[in-house]
Amino acid sequence: MTSLRLGVLDQSPIPSGSTATDALANTIDLARQCEALGYDRFWVAEHHNSAGLAGAAPEILIGAVAAATETIRVGSGGIMLSHYSPYKVAEWFKILGSLHPGRIDLGLGRAPGSDPITMYALAQANELRPVDHYPSTVRELLGFLHDDLPEDSPFRGKVRSVPSAAPDAVPPVWLLSSSPGSASFAAHFGLPLSYAHFFGAGDGPSIVRGYRDAFQPDAAGSTPRVNIAAGVICAETDDEARLAASSVAAWRARGLSGPIPTPEEAQRIGADPLHVQPGRPEMIVGTPDRVRADLEALAASYETDEVLVVSITWDHKTRVRSYELIAEVFEMSPPARPPRLASSQTG
Repeated sequence: MTSLRLGVLDQSPIPSGSTATDALANTIDLARQCEALGYDRFWVAEHHNSAGLAGAAPEILIGAVAAATETIRVGSGGIMLSHYSPYKVAEWFKILGSLHPGRIDLGLGRAPGSDPITMYALAQANELRPVDHYPSTVRELLGFLHDDLPEDSPFRGKVRSVPSAAPDAVPPVWLLSSSPGSASFAAHFGLPLSYAHFFGAGDGPSIVRGYRDAFQPDAAGSTPRVNIAAGVICAETDDEARLAASSVAAWRARGLSGPIPTPEEAQRIGADPLHVQPGRPEMIVGTPDRVRADLEALAASYETDEVLVVSITWDHKTRVRSYELIAEVFEMSPPARPPRLASSQTG
């Protein structure tokens, strides 16, 4: 058994020749299978105006995934807070947490998750908030979640987020980071940090060390907590893994445009899955033993015991098999199922 805990960050990829509806169904199926394999959490991403990724509304998709599963933690990786009212986000997640107590995570990002014109389409009648307003927006969201708005808030004592939720129904908040800025905000607020190693352009381990050094505990005495998200493709042989990974490598090489190409289409594009594109870390690609060794080394470099696996392939069965092989080589165990309560009738 390993001390490394593994979760999933799913971006709902749309394979060439299929639809967004298929991609969302694949996300639900992957969540069920990863729960059965023993993965710890399943987060879904937010992307807009994309022909390759279907997950535009994680607040809806989280509810669908949580309803289709029983034990795995489900959350956002993440909600792009710059687009939304903190009050509305608090209510979304209090409802999700009330429906699925103790199972919901709220991951927040400050990146747009889209191109500039899409940002304006998302804002519409609302004022488009620049990224330097992000800390105050996080502060307000935390206030609405915990019914403890700052003294200077115009909403204090006048507006409460509903429903009123039990403590285990208020989701923990994680801040997502691919740069020092968001990591410093996580340290300032005493919040857990999720570092996007799979696309972070900086020195990730140094950024995470800086987070730990600057960490300020919250009122409940929080301590630094880190997970990292890494791109991984696993198969029985190195050649099979590289073939599967060629699809996402080609998709990235053409600027994330269009659906995820088939391996045959990827061959024509000519991207090497092991070639490190400028500003993007190398994917972990290979056999189970190689993947385990590389993931353990990566986790050690970040001094963390939790990794979220990000896998995009053209074929859904190949993607599921990748997660199966990783679970097998890490000797993961299926979760204990909660007891089912007998239904009651009134009248």
